[in-house]
Amino acid sequence: MSIKWNKIAIKQLLNIIQFIEENDFDNYSELLENDILKKIKDLPATHSHQSPDRFKTNNDGSYRAFEIDRYRISFRVLLNEIRILQIRHTSRLPRQF
Repeated sequence: MSIKWNKIAIKQLLNIIQFIEENDFDNYSELLENDILKKIKDLPATHSHQSPDRFKTNNDGSYRAFEIDRYRISFRVLLNEIRILQIRHTSRLPRQF
């Protein structure tokens, strides 16, 4: 099963890392980025362990999410791929997708 990123999710991750680095937390930004990417890389084997996305309206069960250090990663499980949809800080209001 392959992993594909939406352009928005890539941009969100880059913005998060850049924001953290601009605030002089270089070590934390590197650790956070590695943690997020490792967890996403492991999704093909572990996606069924993640809970359904509670913020997705009309969720048919294919939309799932997990959190790392107050960052919420939403993804969708399709037949042959996992789509990374968005990455947002948990203090932000949920966005419809």
